[in-house]
Amino acid sequence: MQSPLFSYTEQQSQDRYVVQNPQLLRVSLTGHDDILARKGAMVAYQGLVDFDGEYQTNSQRRARANTGEGLDLMRCSGQGTVYFANLAQYIHVVDVDQEGMTVDSAYVLALDSTLHTEVIAVDSQYGISGSGKYQLNISGRGKVALMTSGQPLMMQVTPDKYVNVDADAIVAWSSQLRVQMQSQTHSSNVRRRRGTTGEGWELSFLGQGFALVQPSEVLPPQAADIGEGLRAQYGVGQQGSAAQNQNNAWN
Repeated sequence: MQSPLFSYTEQQSQDRYVVQNPQLLRVSLTGHDDILARKGAMVAYQGLVDFDGEYQTNSQRRARANTGEGLDLMRCSGQGTVYFANLAQYIHVVDVDQEGMTVDSAYVLALDSTLHTEVIAVDSQYGISGSGKYQLNISGRGKVALMTSGQPLMMQVTPDKYVNVDADAIVAWSSQLRVQMQSQTHSSNVRRRRGTTGEGWELSFLGQGFALVQPSEVLPPQAADIGEGLRAQYGVGQQGSAAQNQNNAWN
């Protein structure tokens, strides 16, 4: 049998995390350090690998119930090679150091089990209940595999150059940055997209670090007719990025 498909063979590397292709992650397990991965993200594996649901503490369960932010993970252990993917999104491996990284949990594919995660709040400049945003802070030393819809943009933030990012396009940023959620409209319109421009909430970053942006907003088409059950998942509030799957279905 012959086909160009046979050119898509395994990447040969000694690295623990390898981007097999832009939309597929290969992780090597040696029997020592486990991997935590998004539930259902395994597409193939070789060797003796166990997949178990990851235990959540009471505080993690409460945070997830109150904010909608958190990780539904499975623990991968044993010896072998595991391949992960999710909705053919682009995959990027990041080394997390002691400075930490803040990320929307919807864009986490896998991470080292040695890393620590905690839900944090980003408040709006108006102090309006429900108009803030919850994110996941990742700290410690290890690797995280992030996902983006399309090839992302890495923006450098410096003390003399702050960055504003659409709240529905942000993927991750340096935890040491000062950040505030804001809207350029007056407070009576903060729940609308900005005037006739289609723009709404922004995150403003100051300090020294990075902000990672994807070329896709997770809001539905503005003329889309969505019910109240779905409406809460889009735009401002606790679930602004929880609708990635529905957005991909529309695109």
